[in-house]
Amino acid sequence: MITETIHDQEVWNNTLKTLPYSHVLQTWEWGEFKRETTGWLPTRLMFKEGGVTVAMASILTRRIGPVTMMYIPKGPALCYENLELARTVLHELKKRARFALWLKIDPDVVIGTGIPDTNDETTSPSGVAFRDLLQASGWQFSNDQVQFRNTIRIDLTKPEDDILMGMSQNTRRKIRTAEKKGIIIRPATLDDLETLYNLYQITGERDNFLIRPPQYYEKAWRDFIQQGLAHALIAEFENKPVAHVILFHFGQTCWYFYGASSNEERHRMPNYLLQWEAIKWAKSQGYQVYDMWGAPNQFDESDSMWGVYQFKQGFRGITIRTIGAWDYAPYPVLYRAYNTLRRVLHR
Repeated sequence: MITETIHDQEVWNNTLKTLPYSHVLQTWEWGEFKRETTGWLPTRLMFKEGGVTVAMASILTRRIGPVTMMYIPKGPALCYENLELARTVLHELKKRARFALWLKIDPDVVIGTGIPDTNDETTSPSGVAFRDLLQASGWQFSNDQVQFRNTIRIDLTKPEDDILMGMSQNTRRKIRTAEKKGIIIRPATLDDLETLYNLYQITGERDNFLIRPPQYYEKAWRDFIQQGLAHALIAEFENKPVAHVILFHFGQTCWYFYGASSNEERHRMPNYLLQWEAIKWAKSQGYQVYDMWGAPNQFDESDSMWGVYQFKQGFRGITIRTIGAWDYAPYPVLYRAYNTLRRVLHR
């Protein structure tokens, strides 16, 4: 296998689109965004066999003093059903991480669908096989799951009417309620960035989650909208913004990355109509999957995402469970010490 470092944005993104398990967090733009906002430095590797690109990995590297950490967000991109290919790529990545504290990967390899211990639960043999390969190769399930491990996906290849009629009766009713009660959905522009952040800040305060400074989100949203990788929708009542969604899209998938709403007019159900308009927009652009970006780790009321999950369930996508994030740590003692310190600092 030949490994090349890519320095051309167009070559990187255009090739990445052709690979299985490609993700917007593996794009050129995401690497540059993390470089400029958080100091992670991207290295973009292309793996070739017989002149054909078979895998790609955008590796983010960060150094804190003598410590080096490496992360491949939602990657690498390759055909994970080909275990020999996966084994070879993992071996190459481990060689690159020989002086790091850890190297983290978290590709969207599906290990099962449906809620565990229910009648609709299924297991993916190829996902289980890759998980077993990771364990046998010295990787370990990470205590630090950076991205959502599970999600809900909607099949956009179905006719629009079938997608709508497949939703729960309650969800369809609330979509109609929003329309009847005067909610209007419009595309957002760069002039709306301050509005988008203000709504996000209100949501964070109401739902008790921390958010970054406005410059972080405004840069992410602006850069990705300008690059044609993001699209935002705003719900308004009487010309006043009351909710929004921000979609990221790449390859065959459109992700619902951000959502927010004000404390006013919630009885008009703007979030339901927003999701429906987002699904219709994604389908109109030719995307095959609408990923609702996030489902609980524990499928019960103890999980902090349970309420959001119930909202998403109404759209009747498929609950997807992936293998999650896995770490390779060449120095196990240092890795264990790091995890202990991280837990202390987190508390």
